[in-house]
Amino acid sequence: MDINGCVGLVTGGNRGIGEAFVRALLAAGARKVYAGSRDPQAAAQLVAEFPGRCVALELDVTDFAEVDAAAQQCGDVNVVVNNAGLFLNQTLLGAPDMSIARQEMEVNYFGTLAMCRAFGPVLGRNGGGAIINVLSAAALVSIPNMGGYSPSKAAARSLSAAVRAELAGQGTQVTALIVGSVDTRMAAHVEGSKEKPEDIARAGLRAITRGIDELDTDRMAVEVRAALALDPKGLEKRMARMLHVPAIRTGR
Repeated sequence: MDINGCVGLVTGGNRGIGEAFVRALLAAGARKVYAGSRDPQAAAQLVAEFPGRCVALELDVTDFAEVDAAAQQCGDVNVVVNNAGLFLNQTLLGAPDMSIARQEMEVNYFGTLAMCRAFGPVLGRNGGGAIINVLSAAALVSIPNMGGYSPSKAAARSLSAAVRAELAGQGTQVTALIVGSVDTRMAAHVEGSKEKPEDIARAGLRAITRGIDELDTDRMAVEVRAALALDPKGLEKRMARMLHVPAIRTGR
């Protein structure tokens, strides 16, 4: 995959890792990048900063009609970055109902699937191209205090492998990024050192230019994978110690 001269589309492209991907693509020579967002005005600064090269796109990945409309409108795309994500900071059993887990799955899994289904044919017509799915170290090991987020990202990791196989025949590269702690609004609750969004974006672009299927983008992701290989039970126990919620009461 050659970034120079490509046309990209980034979901959740108005801030955080998504904004960093928009900037990284343009810095690497992309001819144009669509910055997808539920509110196009949220990407107004990027559009003003890169006139003619950054285009704001109204795109809610849970609205399949909008996803299909985007595929019709953006028929020149050959790099898709599925970055839009949702974390609602509830546990699976402690949440008042299942609606929060469903919302996280709708964005993180079904939204990614909808984008792959809609843009797979577009990429095929444009010579193959590439898809980047921005995932999480939570896709490797369940983090109990992140509730439905871990299951949704694990599902998206499995999806990435399936889509990779389905699109291999048309020459489309599908890369899953395993991301640790990054300095974004979504990770504001996480303590300790955090990576810069721009470093994650650059790592993602290097991955598709080198044909890498799955990449640990930062130190935390690497350490989680290593701990999982060396002592999976110990890692599970350490993750469980992060959970500080009252015991769930059942019955009367």
